[in-house]
Amino acid sequence: MAKAYWISAYRSINDTDALAAYAKLAGPSLTAAGGKFLARGIPAAVKENGQQERTVLIEFENVAAALAAYNSPGYQEALVALGSNAVVRDIRIIEGV
Repeated sequence: MAKAYWISAYRSINDTDALAAYAKLAGPSLTAAGGKFLARGIPAAVKENGQQERTVLIEFENVAAALAAYNSPGYQEALVALGSNAVVRDIRIIEGV
């Protein structure tokens, strides 16, 4: 089975305190679920139609593991801490090649 990659792209951050509360819960939850943080932060460069936005890249053993991590009680608790208006982002889970 191919590895899977969770990519979070933040379009905007409206509440840094809520994001910090989320990160405090989400990081350990995703790591406990087998996630390995490969990169996070503002891009060193953006090209074509890219945006200078916070991006997070996490590796999982497979898609099922990434989806299980997202649906885990610990990560769901982190989402509650984040709330509905703290950030505008999208999360993509893709299978590696």
